[in-house]
Amino acid sequence: MRELRIRTLAGLFALAVVLSWAGARMWDALGTLPAVPVAAPIVLALIAAVLAATALSIRARLRAQRERRPGAKGVEPIMAARAVVFGQSSALVAALVAGAYGGAGLYLLFNAMDVAARRDQAVYAGLSVLAGAAVVAAAIYLQKVCRLPEDDDTPPTAAAA
Repeated sequence: MRELRIRTLAGLFALAVVLSWAGARMWDALGTLPAVPVAAPIVLALIAAVLAATALSIRARLRAQRERRPGAKGVEPIMAARAVVFGQSSALVAALVAGAYGGAGLYLLFNAMDVAARRDQAVYAGLSVLAGAAVVAAAIYLQKVCRLPEDDDTPPTAAAA
């Protein structure tokens, strides 16, 4: 399994921001811009909390296993792999969602702050971007916790072969 890179997530975020800003601009010119749901930052924050709790739980179990504590519950490799896949997929979706809300929020911030409802929408969009960043951070941490000690990004050299 390949490690998810911050650069990839930042690229997805930037692409989503640009497309969302352009879409919001066009949509507002043609009609009413859809509202940013109040639940968006809440759901993203809950996903970040689940990812962080999973990472902390796995880290504690791995530490207990390494220290050979009696009665320590180990971590099955398939469970760690599933956790990493959950984290990586959550990070990819959160980067796209945060970018979409970021683009809409930027449009609202610069073009529609005179209406109170639009100001609230810009705040919800900003909170969604922050919660999306928390999901990405928790997913990267989970990925780091589940990394095997022999995992290395450097390819083997000819001398080692």
